[in-house]
Amino acid sequence: MAKDQGLVSVGFGNIVSAARIIALVVPESAPVKRLIQDARERRLLIDASCGRKTRSVLVMDSGHVVLSALQSETIARRMNAEWNTEE
Repeated sequence: MAKDQGLVSVGFGNIVSAARIIALVVPESAPVKRLIQDARERRLLIDASCGRKTRSVLVMDSGHVVLSALQSETIARRMNAEWNTEE
């Protein structure tokens, strides 16, 4: 893993730090839905889906949860492309 992984686009002009992402999951399961609700209650939810259907959930090392309208595979490809260009 690269030392400084830079930024990754999560759609619609929204960008997060790739180095701070712990997990990238799909929002359909009950545990992930609870995670989203808990983050909303703790005011740590960032909705970067711009009103569209949430297709992926990013869990950050700060405890924040980021919702994205992009599919998890798309974000993962962007992260891999960023890592490959740094090496």
